[in-house]
Order: sequence, then C-alpha cells, then structure tokens
Amino acid sequence: VLEETIKVKGEEDVVFQIKVGQHGPVMNNFIDAISNEEPLEMEWVYTKYPNHMLDVSYQLSHATSLKTFKKGVEKIHAPGLNVMYGDAKNNIAWFAAAKLLNYENDYDSKLIINKTESPTPLGFEHNPQAINPRWQYVYSANNQPEKIDGKFYPGYYLPEDRAKRIVDLLKDKDSITAKEMQNMITDVTSSVIPQLTKIIVDKVSKLKLTKNEELALNILKEWDGSYTKKAIAPVIYNKFIYRLFFNTFADEMGDDLFHQFLKTHVYKRQIAKQIKSYKSIWWDDISTKTIKENRDEIFTKSLDEAVAELETQLGDDIDDWTWDRVTTVTHKHAFDKVALLRHIFNVGPFTTNGGNEVLNNHIFQINGNGHYQVTAGPSTRRIIDFSDVENSVGILPTGQSGNVFSKFYKDQASDYLEGKFVKLKINKDEIITSSTQLNIIPKE
Repeated sequence: VLEETIKVKGEEDVVFQIKVGQHGPVMNNFIDAISNEEPLEMEWVYTKYPNHMLDVSYQLSHATSLKTFKKGVEKIHAPGLNVMYGDAKNNIAWFAAAKLLNYENDYDSKLIINKTESPTPLGFEHNPQAINPRWQYVYSANNQPEKIDGKFYPGYYLPEDRAKRIVDLLKDKDSITAKEMQNMITDVTSSVIPQLTKIIVDKVSKLKLTKNEELALNILKEWDGSYTKKAIAPVIYNKFIYRLFFNTFADEMGDDLFHQFLKTHVYKRQIAKQIKSYKSIWWDDISTKTIKENRDEIFTKSLDEAVAELETQLGDDIDDWTWDRVTTVTHKHAFDKVALLRHIFNVGPFTTNGGNEVLNNHIFQINGNGHYQVTAGPSTRRIIDFSDVENSVGILPTGQSGNVFSKFYKDQASDYLEGKFVKLKINKDEIITSSTQLNIIPKE
C-alpha cells in the first residue's frame, strides 16, 4: 500500500493522505491529476440540460392516456425517479425517468478517467421500464433494474432485498386485498438475509466455539430474516456485519474512510456480494505481512468479536439480546439541539419492528457500539383501492399538526410503529359531521 501526501496550491495548501493499492487503481489517476495541478472535471446531468419539471407536473396531472403520460415522463432529466402509472382501462406502467447518457468507450461513470469524452443522450426507449408486464403488477424499491441493451445502467441503487420480498409475496397471488397490502408494506422480513446467514453458519470454523458462539450460530441458522422487537438474530447479525466489514475493509481504507464508506449505499450493496465472494482480494489483512487470510478466517474472527462485544454490551444471557434493546426511533425536531426544548418537541424515543432493507424500512447505520438510532423511514403510508376510494387508509410517523400543543402533534406515532392505519376521510358528509374539523375562513 502506497501512502501519498500531496500539497495542492490554492487559497490554502491542502494535504491529501490517500492509501492506494491493488484495490483502488483509479485513485492513482486522482493522485496524478492533483500532483500535476491538473483540473478535475465533473459533470452532473441535472445542470447539463434545461429543467422542465413544471411542464412535467402539468402534463402528468392532466394526462388522458398512457401515451400522453409517458410523454410527460420523458421530460424528466434528473434526478432519477421511479414513476408509476395506472388507469381505468387496466393499463399499468413503471418508468425509470432520467436522461441516460452513452459513452462511446463504455466508461464507468463512477470512476475518475484520464480522458474527457462528451457523451450522447440516449432516447427514452432505452430507459428501464415496464408497460403492462406479463406478471401484471409494477413496483419499485429503488433497486437495480434488469439489463437493457445487454448492460446495467449505472446508478445509486439500493440492494435487492425489498424488491425480492415484494416479488416473493406476490408471486402466488392472482389478486391482493387492501388488508393484504397493509400487511405487505409493514412486512419486516428480508428474503435475502437467510441466504447470507446460511453461508456464514456453514463457513465459520466450529473449533473452540464458546457456548454463546454456538448459540449465536444456531439462532442465525434458524432465522427467517425478520426484524421483530423481541428477535435476537438481527442483533447478532448486524454486530457480525460490522465486525466483518471492519476486518475486511478497514485495513486498506483506514478508520476514517471506512466509516464514511458505511454511510453509503455502496456498503449496503456490498454485503451480499462480499459474503458470497470466496476469492475476494479484500479478505487478506494487509497488516499481517506474512499471513494471507481467507473468507472463512475472517468470518470466524468476526463472529468471535461480535459475540464478545455483545456479551459486554448486553450481558452473558443471549436470550436478553433482543432487537428492542439496541434500536430506537426518535422523530427529532429542529430544537433537538437545545437540551431544554428537546423533550418537548421531539417525538420518541420508541422501539420498533423493522430495520434496514425490509419493506418496513427503518434505516440505521451499523457501528461499533451496537446501538442503532433510526434516521429515516417511510414518510407516509397510504393505501387506496380505486374501486372503493372513500375507504382509503393511511398513517403518518407523528401526526397531522406541527403545533406541539395540539393533540394531533404526535397522535399517530405509536400506531405508525405498530403497523396500524387510520381511515382517510374523503366523503364530504363524513367530513362535515366530523368532531375534529379545521375550518379555514377567508378574510372578508
């Protein structure tokens, strides 16, 4: 590993300390460029083309057919969006809406390259899309679309977990009720994790296991991938993944870059890929000069460290290692920074069912301390049966009012976390007779 310290002229000298080795040859281009004081050129589609979002909004909301709707979607250039369509004639569609560019030399858009090439825009027919597909439904979980023209288009995609779970839940159904849809969007099970834990359990060395290590492996072996409050497996799994990634990547990246890496979608997509990869060059710990580690050794070391850290954190009784002890949800107000006001304006903390990359997606960052604060999740849930619109249901994370003194400030918070819904009042007579009207009267 080569460590470079480079001074770059500017208003102030800037020092870059970059570890460069066989895992990151593209960084050599970066070092060459800044060492020679060459400019780095970056390009973003969003600023490259005119913004027509007002036209898009008008055209989509006034579309009278799938054809006119699609014409509106075609005008979206960036940022990339997943757009869904359905109409009364039983047409359905999904469009990956963005201006896609073609580089003649097929560059990876995420890499730093030595040569600048002006790309040509592709026609919208090259965008990933599904129009009246044979499987009779459309969906998106921000996952990587299938190949188009024989290749994957680059993007900042999330792992396949949620998309695969949607397909698994729908594959044997000819129809789905509104109640079944409620269960689906609050589902807390990953269809991918059991495949990964099987590999982990099979490859960890069974020699010299402690009692809790044996129990941990058995719990992972039996786990169906569900993130419920009293589940033990997600606690073990997420601690193991942190130790696994630290033991795999931190020696090359260094501590600071490693923890930046954990904040990206790239790390999430790497979990399954890394666990399944037997020959990855990342397995070797470069700090052990005379030893070349392999996947099974890193698995075994990571399990040993994970269990030891959980014993320190949660106690020796593995039955006490439940998900609700390590994960919390707090809806933080801007006044969270003010200690005296925090408890008044914040909503929470709560425990929750759900976690990373399940349909009830409560997003947290794995870390070394083993406590996970949920930082994002569904901003709303809403189910509309267009054959019975007046019985639509929905739920918000906190409440309808932003007034901390209102009874509606946080009245939906508990139901939201429990996967419950409230009826949406759409019928005029029902609204008029409601006991909780808000009357807005124009000034005379």
